[in-house]
Amino acid sequence: MTDDLGLFADEPGEHRRRRHDPDRFRRRKRRRWVTALAGLFVLLLVGGGVGYGAMQIMQIGSYEDYDGEGTGSVVIEVASGDTVGDIGKTLSEKDVVASTKAFTAASAENKQINSIQPGYYLMRSKMSGQAAVNHILSEDAKVGRVDIRGGMRLEDQAAPNGGNTPGILTRLAEATCTNKNEKCTTSEEMHKAAETADLASLGVPDWALADASKAEPRRRLEGLIMPGIYDVKPGESAENVLRDVVTKSAAQLEAAGLPKLADNTGHSPYEVMIIASLTQSEGLAKDFPRVARVIENRLGQPAMKLGLDSTINYPLDKPTLLTNSSDRQRPGPYNTYLNYGLPPTPISAFSKEALQAAEQPAEGEWRYFVKCYPDGTSCFAENQEQHDAYIKEAQARGAF
Repeated sequence: MTDDLGLFADEPGEHRRRRHDPDRFRRRKRRRWVTALAGLFVLLLVGGGVGYGAMQIMQIGSYEDYDGEGTGSVVIEVASGDTVGDIGKTLSEKDVVASTKAFTAASAENKQINSIQPGYYLMRSKMSGQAAVNHILSEDAKVGRVDIRGGMRLEDQAAPNGGNTPGILTRLAEATCTNKNEKCTTSEEMHKAAETADLASLGVPDWALADASKAEPRRRLEGLIMPGIYDVKPGESAENVLRDVVTKSAAQLEAAGLPKLADNTGHSPYEVMIIASLTQSEGLAKDFPRVARVIENRLGQPAMKLGLDSTINYPLDKPTLLTNSSDRQRPGPYNTYLNYGLPPTPISAFSKEALQAAEQPAEGEWRYFVKCYPDGTSCFAENQEQHDAYIKEAQARGAF
């Protein structure tokens, strides 16, 4: 019977040779030292890495701060989705504050800091963290913001007091300026870029390029800038401003359904834009669906002209809807009293509501409407007799 231990036991002679072999002993000892040294080296590497990482963390979180309100002017951008830390990092990189932590620490007790909107802000160099927080939250800091509303036009319009109401292009030019920034784009430069720059490079949608290219140069971007808030970088060139604004507007047009929503209207996408702009210019939002129906009903009768006062005043840069007989007799592509069909371009910026009305007008047989209440509400008529009666009522109410 064999002992299990005997299977692994050395023979007596072999055991003696190992026990008395000095070279073998020295080799085993060296291996132990090599292993120990290798382990120590690994520990040093790991420890050094941890120490280096800790040093980096300490540096990232280091607190340095300037004193005072700062000097000069620095424009910084707050991007969509930026956290307080992101804003602090931007300010630190621009040397507005000495460190990110100077800004975030000063922000800790101010809940208003979370209400900062994306856009451009005019700051100063070397501000204390607290001064930077106070300033960026002030009305003086926000720059380059343009609020474009439905009904606005590219060109300036005559104001009732004899002055001018800035149009979209002038507003965009003005937004490139700040109180402390001498580099500004002029209204003339903005108009020139709108008239001469390549439309595709400006971001005009492919489906609108052909029609916009046919338009009179100063009208070709009309309707392609939707209402909304646009942030313009101070000091930016006219073409870059227009490219940014038109591209953002094109995204809004797409989100609103163009060009696909035109599929069931019997009109091209560009024609739907024209109808939306006429609807926007002629009525209140609550009346848009019926105004759009009047336009459709008139277009559906070959012998009937649109006869819209807004188109008469459009090339005259007048804001009012009232017209006189001499203006109505003035020939031109936008005179819908003399010409049949739609004008060649939109005549204003139009809202999503106006666009929806152009796509789906209200059901009805109306062919006439007039502003018959002082608040601008319109009355809609199916025939001339009804329309004349509403005009008399409107005059009696002092609507116009």
